[in-house]
Amino acid sequence: MKKSYIQLIAIFFISFIAVSCNNSVESEKNNTKTEGSHPKLILTKKGVDKIRQNLGNVPVFDKTLADTKAEVDAEIELGILVPIPKDLSGGYTHERHKKNFIMLQKAGVLFQILNDEKYANYVKDMLFAYAKLYPTLPVHPQTRSYARGKLFWQCLNDSNWLVYSAQAYDCVYDWLSKEERDTLEKDLFIPFANFISVENPQFFNRVHNHSTWGNVAVGMIALVMDNDELLENALNGLKIDDLKEGMKDNDGGLIQVKGQRLGFFGNLDEPFSPDGYYNEGPYYQRYAMYPFLIFAEALHNVKPELKIFEYKDGILLKAVDALINLTDAKGDFFPLNDGQKGMSYYTAALVSAVDIAYQYGGENPELLSISKKQDRVVLDDTGLAIAIGLKEGLEKPFTKKSINLSDGKNGDEGGVGILRNENIELVYKYASQGSSHGHYDKLSFSLYEDGNEVIQDYGLARFVNIEQKGGGNYLKENKTWAKQTIAHNTLSVNGENHYEGKFDIGSKHHPELYFYDDKNPNVQIISATETNAYPGTEMLRTFALIKDKDFQRPFTIDLFKIKSNKKNQYDLPYYYLGHIMKTNFDYKSYPQLNALGAKNGYQHLWKEAAGKPSTDNTVFSWKNNNKFYTLTTTSNTTDELILARIGAQDPDYNLRKEPSFIVRRKNTQNTTFASVIESHGSYSYVTELALNAYSSVANVKIVLDTESYTAVEIKTKKDTTKILIISNKDNSAESKHTVKIDNKEYNWKGSYYYK
Repeated sequence: MKKSYIQLIAIFFISFIAVSCNNSVESEKNNTKTEGSHPKLILTKKGVDKIRQNLGNVPVFDKTLADTKAEVDAEIELGILVPIPKDLSGGYTHERHKKNFIMLQKAGVLFQILNDEKYANYVKDMLFAYAKLYPTLPVHPQTRSYARGKLFWQCLNDSNWLVYSAQAYDCVYDWLSKEERDTLEKDLFIPFANFISVENPQFFNRVHNHSTWGNVAVGMIALVMDNDELLENALNGLKIDDLKEGMKDNDGGLIQVKGQRLGFFGNLDEPFSPDGYYNEGPYYQRYAMYPFLIFAEALHNVKPELKIFEYKDGILLKAVDALINLTDAKGDFFPLNDGQKGMSYYTAALVSAVDIAYQYGGENPELLSISKKQDRVVLDDTGLAIAIGLKEGLEKPFTKKSINLSDGKNGDEGGVGILRNENIELVYKYASQGSSHGHYDKLSFSLYEDGNEVIQDYGLARFVNIEQKGGGNYLKENKTWAKQTIAHNTLSVNGENHYEGKFDIGSKHHPELYFYDDKNPNVQIISATETNAYPGTEMLRTFALIKDKDFQRPFTIDLFKIKSNKKNQYDLPYYYLGHIMKTNFDYKSYPQLNALGAKNGYQHLWKEAAGKPSTDNTVFSWKNNNKFYTLTTTSNTTDELILARIGAQDPDYNLRKEPSFIVRRKNTQNTTFASVIESHGSYSYVTELALNAYSSVANVKIVLDTESYTAVEIKTKKDTTKILIISNKDNSAESKHTVKIDNKEYNWKGSYYYK
């Protein structure tokens, strides 16, 4: 690696001297190529000078620069390729144009840092190729999108192109002649910006991650060109009088609401909660953070009077912290709402987010530890700041603790709670609908250990950018399965979806936080209510993640109380991952498989086996990642215990064939499910030895269940007893309670008692 740094520095100095001489001669011939005010968006003149001064002395920056140079040099050798657009995501033309805008941005940066004109010429030739092509293009031939682009099948990807290309243009702006700039702006940039905005208001004028990209694309090119009209459109949306109030696109996103602020500021105001949570979920928050932050950095540099990093109490910087907290121990984002598993803070969008947040958020040393794991930086002022911090050894561990993130622009539309205790993480979703990417899964949860899924959330049904699977776009099973209530670890009533599975209804309602308490390091607890998912039915679900000396590792208590105005069928699934070890009930396997139902996601579940509880406790044990897990749940003799598997009515094999354990309680009005989920033991394939393979729980019993209080008692095999009591009506942390259970009196202050 040291050799590559030395070679890089040698190349830099040789290039710098040679190009400086060439520029001196060129300046005498053509005074239009004199030094001006660019770059000014992401790179700045002052920043470029500082970068050059530090080259060879900042290892992670030097490494990133060397890698980027090698990548761009290979593309330059390949030549300029701008094919006629025809493909969906994953197809050749889509991927080629995507590669082009990434290479444009990188080549522009290399020109500034290395001062080598071959990169400026590459940017110039590429942009002029697009300036020749763009005026000839109709809308994209693929008709799937509500807002078709020209280079891509949707305006969203066209906006991606402009966000990156604007940065490249900024880097070569002063190097180009005025005539060249005029041609590019007249034939390419201004028509491009007008197409994704004025000509596609249904895309541009809404609150959604799509529009954020569109707003930022127009805003970035506006800043390069000093175009105030385009900048105003970007910041505050289009002023279009004939748009219908409340109009929506076919994906459920709002386009225009009376009095609602739109544009970049509108997309900052609406989706973000005061805690930095983005209502579409972490997968799309990650995707949107790049345009949010890259434009904020550009505005900070060009329009400092806006004080953008202070906007809404520093919401963009809070959002970076929230996003990191929304990752598991491996750095993967929790797949809430539409989210592809495996997306993590190693993605390029989070590299830039961490770098920008570090520089503009007070140089938090904990962010350096994330950047150290990422092992690359952005090649700009912020990346240099990170590189210097790492070189000086300033990093501190980013310690993720239990956290409760509110949802809604005012923080009053539910939220997401993450309970953490040792290596166990429990994610509790009681959030709002989450725009068009929301799922109908109120009061759902997922469970992780060491960054591995124990009880999973399915995520989305999509093979992103894999052309063979629906052109890389959302599959129909995303609506028929992934968004459905039964696809999640929460309660389905009478086989129906929460909010009838309707976006309009779901957008009006959300669960409410009942209480959250992480003060006791041994008892991390959260509780939330939902009263609108099923009219006439109230749900209160409480999770406690407890560290106790009588258990090998922290265990989970799941207490789900339901009150209804009529008798119903209740289905409570647990989407465990792993191999069944043992149950304490007999079940019948079905040689001829049938779907569990006909609609609302049930049509995608095979009913593989079913049985009845043998006692008042049902015990279900499985093995995963060389550990054992046991679910012990209170049960009635009339319950049906179903072993199901995803994959029914899936002729194209679009769904993962994963298992579920479902507790079904029929013909019941008011009821409470009480469960304990325990991680225990280990298995070694080398020694072939199973240790502590059986649960520590002897019995789980609901010992009190009234309007005011619910208590669950856990007896261990060590002959000890634990009890958790929840106050169902009074969640004040200051209230005092007295409850008598089996002639024993319990006194406490607050919303719960555990001992």
